[in-house]
Amino acid sequence: MSAPARWTTTRFSETRKQLLVDESLQGPAFCRAYAGLVDRWLTELLGDESGVALVAVGGYGRSELAPGSDLDLVLVHAKRRNVEELAGRIFYPVWEEGIPLDHSVKTVDEALAVAARDLKAGLGLLDARTVAGDAELGSELARRARENWRNKRDRWIPVLDGATVVRHRRAGDVAFLLEPDLKDGRGGLRDVQGLHALAAAVEVLPPLDETVVAGAETLLTTRVALHRQTGKATDHLFLQEQEGVANALGLNSADALMRQVSGAARTISWASDDSWRRIKNQLAGPGGRVARSDRVISPGVVLRDAEVVIAHDAVLSDPALSLRVATASANSGAPISRPALERLRAEVADPGDPWPAGTTDALVQLLATGTRSIPAFEALDQFGLVTRLLPEWEPVRCRPQHNPYHRFTVDRHLLEATAEAATLTMGVSRPDLLLIGAWLHDLGKGYPGDHTEVGVELMQRIATRMGFVASDVAVLVRLVRDHLLLAEAATRRDIQDPVTLTQVAEAVGDVETLHLLAALTEADSKATGDSAWSDWKASLMAELVAAVTDVLTGRQPVSRDDELEPELLALLDAAAGGVLVNGTDGEVLIVAPDRPGLFCQLSGLLALQGLDVLAADLRSHAADPARAAVAVDTFRVQPTRAGEYDWPRFEANLAKVLDGRLALEARLAQRARAYKTAPQRRAHEQVTPRVTVHNDASEAASVVEVRAGNATGVLYRIARAFLDLHLDIRRAKVQTLGDEVVDTFYVV
Repeated sequence: MSAPARWTTTRFSETRKQLLVDESLQGPAFCRAYAGLVDRWLTELLGDESGVALVAVGGYGRSELAPGSDLDLVLVHAKRRNVEELAGRIFYPVWEEGIPLDHSVKTVDEALAVAARDLKAGLGLLDARTVAGDAELGSELARRARENWRNKRDRWIPVLDGATVVRHRRAGDVAFLLEPDLKDGRGGLRDVQGLHALAAAVEVLPPLDETVVAGAETLLTTRVALHRQTGKATDHLFLQEQEGVANALGLNSADALMRQVSGAARTISWASDDSWRRIKNQLAGPGGRVARSDRVISPGVVLRDAEVVIAHDAVLSDPALSLRVATASANSGAPISRPALERLRAEVADPGDPWPAGTTDALVQLLATGTRSIPAFEALDQFGLVTRLLPEWEPVRCRPQHNPYHRFTVDRHLLEATAEAATLTMGVSRPDLLLIGAWLHDLGKGYPGDHTEVGVELMQRIATRMGFVASDVAVLVRLVRDHLLLAEAATRRDIQDPVTLTQVAEAVGDVETLHLLAALTEADSKATGDSAWSDWKASLMAELVAAVTDVLTGRQPVSRDDELEPELLALLDAAAGGVLVNGTDGEVLIVAPDRPGLFCQLSGLLALQGLDVLAADLRSHAADPARAAVAVDTFRVQPTRAGEYDWPRFEANLAKVLDGRLALEARLAQRARAYKTAPQRRAHEQVTPRVTVHNDASEAASVVEVRAGNATGVLYRIARAFLDLHLDIRRAKVQTLGDEVVDTFYVV
């Protein structure tokens, strides 16, 4: 490398460091400044050379260089012999600077040949921009690449479509996920690039709407701040990064940031879907399209050319029209045409207070279409029609939830919960109340205060406005008030305790409401996240609902009989006064001589072996008063990380613990240090431990609820605290909710 190149590289390195920390430059302005700096550096590295061109492609070609972006470069040459030596002179300084580099050395024909068989290469060349060297050579590559893309569009558009679908399935929705992928997610930056690629292939698309351009700038600005904060080329906006990114962008909270991101992504994804529909319709040709003859679906709503449109004689003073249009779209699978949405936005009437007859029925019909309703709702939302129907929706729109237990924003969670509820309507007597309850059960999360208390007030007002009679309004209010009741009772209380059953029965009031709440609980849980509903939780819910039904129909709960079942008595005989471990995948039953601190030791040993405790049932049995009691403890467990259940090893270690030959506390502390994860560190910093004592939740024990950050051995430490206080644990219900554990203990 020559001396001038070394001096140029030193100057570039220093200037780049200054640019990376210059927070006066954000988003696209930073990207352009960074790309311009790289342009000047590479121009001097190339020098005065003939027959070659240094061409930026992809993000660099668009001058969208974020701090962690790769440099996508093609050194194009006219069959030059010493081109590899020249390439080394350019590329080695880039590597030495630590900048990721995606490069190739090609003639124009070679570069086009690669693009003809590789989608990524073909898309990259659509943004080709000559940085230095022979401008005509670089322009030839860019021109011919775009010509080839357009000429081969019938081949490439289906390939791009398939790749987009796979990417969306893998990365999910930027607009609704709590930790979105800003680049690859649906509504992310790659979808904006996809819009440009489609526009380069066909002429049917209008220019990008200014709202899409603004949305892309929002995502790019967030991406730049994220790269700066993490020092990495990451596009995944994790919860722990959101507050810092918001501060860097001058926003007052992570919520403000995520609402901006969500709104931008919704605009982009809707525009992308609309563009894909237009292109597929054009490429299908006259023979591939639905005949133009109209098919009337409902009053004022017509299916035409595979789109839902508004009839010329539609009554736009009818506020239910937009709901009927959306229902037609959900049932037929055909999208709502853009002119129809624009006409609805401009002319459809507000529903007023109370709603006109038929409007609530139209809403219920839309909600009953399940998952098919979600794209239709999104179309209405994009044009402001959901908030026109229900102004109280605006505060939950794009609102994130502060819990990794949830995977969606509040508004999308409500739609997902309603879609799940639509699959459960056959099991309840009032499907309409279930669907409306699911749609609005978390509406209070958009307002200050306790979301349940606020939600009760909102439901009272909204249900009355919708035209429900007073008794139905009371049921809907109860669904909101108690939408967490059954889940909390099933997972945090002893569901065989008569006090638990009586309290739940008094809260729900009647069997019809109980079944509505059970369906709502299942729908809410399934919409929350993969860990929120399981066979275990379903079985607890079924047992609770059956027992509460008995109470509501006049069969009073009977106190638990602590006599063991025959199969457990058989295990006692097999243990013969010693220790027995009977474990399977997901559950272990342990028989051992009962003594103070046994539960503490068992929970600590499970943690030491890498098992999370999901639930525990603790029983103590004495064949006669003269003999020592025997503990019969059942734990529901799952591995902390991928691994197998090793019960023989657990049994061997248990013998050592009981004999005092294994220093359990020291080993747990060592494991906690070795395996402490980022979420556990965050939980330790952000989750303040809370202890609540309920002396009226059981006649036989005090119920102590403990909330704390999740960490290795946390259950052991809680149990150790009870032991130090000389409190005996009789029952335990243990849950992990993201970064937080919620453990309930029946103690005497």
